[in-house]
Amino acid sequence: MNKSTEDNKILVFVERRTPRLSYIFNLIFRELLGLNLEITIDKIVFKNSIIPKLSYGYSDMGEDLFIAADSLLYERGITDIVLTFSTYNNLPCFFNTYNKKSAFPFDLFAASFYLVSRYEEYLPYINDKYGRFPASESIAFNKGFLQKPLVNIWSIDLGNKLKEIFHDLTITTPTYKYLPTIDIDAAFAYKDKGFWRIIGGYLKDLRDRKFDDINERTNVLLGKGKDPFDSFDYIFQLHKSYNFIPIFFILCADYGNNDKNLPTYNWKFQSLIRHIADYGEIGIHPSFASNTEKIKLEKEIKLLSKITHSEITKSRQHFLIINMPETYRNISNHGIKNDYSMGFAANPGFRASICTPFYFYNLEHEMITSLKINPFAYMEGTLKDYMGLDTDAAYIIIKDLIDEVKAVGGTFISLWHNESLGGKKRWKGWPEIYERSLQYGRILP
Repeated sequence: MNKSTEDNKILVFVERRTPRLSYIFNLIFRELLGLNLEITIDKIVFKNSIIPKLSYGYSDMGEDLFIAADSLLYERGITDIVLTFSTYNNLPCFFNTYNKKSAFPFDLFAASFYLVSRYEEYLPYINDKYGRFPASESIAFNKGFLQKPLVNIWSIDLGNKLKEIFHDLTITTPTYKYLPTIDIDAAFAYKDKGFWRIIGGYLKDLRDRKFDDINERTNVLLGKGKDPFDSFDYIFQLHKSYNFIPIFFILCADYGNNDKNLPTYNWKFQSLIRHIADYGEIGIHPSFASNTEKIKLEKEIKLLSKITHSEITKSRQHFLIINMPETYRNISNHGIKNDYSMGFAANPGFRASICTPFYFYNLEHEMITSLKINPFAYMEGTLKDYMGLDTDAAYIIIKDLIDEVKAVGGTFISLWHNESLGGKKRWKGWPEIYERSLQYGRILP
């Protein structure tokens, strides 16, 4: 039976409004399905409405579509929830509702909220050596769906059920996009590092008997060879040839144990940054030290803004360090509007089980924020260093991830470094894999 769509509206009845419910309903209905959402708690308004409608709650309203609810979206605070898993369409699901009248055997809204809000990262976990929440602690890894954007998949399933009943309803999923991003942890391996760091580099190579590195370092410093990390011209021309505009995240910080880019006062480094800005967008790569010394973040953002003569609103955490919710609150307080840190260092896939940008929900304060999270699918160092893959095996994983994102109309974000795209020594052959992935990724589904 066809129902009046009235400007592609859908009316959803809920037991009561909560910030969690509004957040996940807006994400799924508006952003992932392209519908004009209206929410009501008035049963009479719901019963009398002639537009497409869905009831969400503990009991069926007797209308066309009912989805049984778990209590998660009606709760406040964080509790250590014991999750029970089953299977839906050959993929894991949880928050099972066991209601035969429900269109789904589980609460897809509660499950999606749990994943996207990163609920599990607020709970106690065993961190890695850098203090990070590792993939091995996540349900996505342990239940085998880390490389599946489940939230997108469930949303499409919901859209299909709506279309079966409301034939005139137009479901509009997001358009597939490929976004390449480059982290610049160290602009050069040898050049422009300052006298004492150059001397220290020679002494370290002598200690480790790396005589080939000593020769290479000397040739670069004498202008007789190219610095192995200097892949910038290649990066610029490659992206230009495929019509991509990458985002470059630049570490612009004081020297430290885990922060080793060029000196920020170096005029050549500053000139390079401005040159990079001619070929892509610029974001801050907040230093490792900024996680414990909060004042550093403000200093780094101001410096990068001064160098580029532009406002800095994009960021990706150095070492991908995210502490919920402190990291996101801190960068948001310093003018960051889009963050690109949502992914794992040791495993490829979808940390939040979604491949579409979404707004950060702060569970600590139960509020929707204006900070947009842009999840990435993989980092090249994950494939090579953590997983020990060769280039052929790495490309298979990259291609499979691209296919997953294409299938749901997501945004595919890759993470590479100027070092790896230099293609020297241990990165020999990897730039070719990157170019192949760009070629494959640019093809629309």
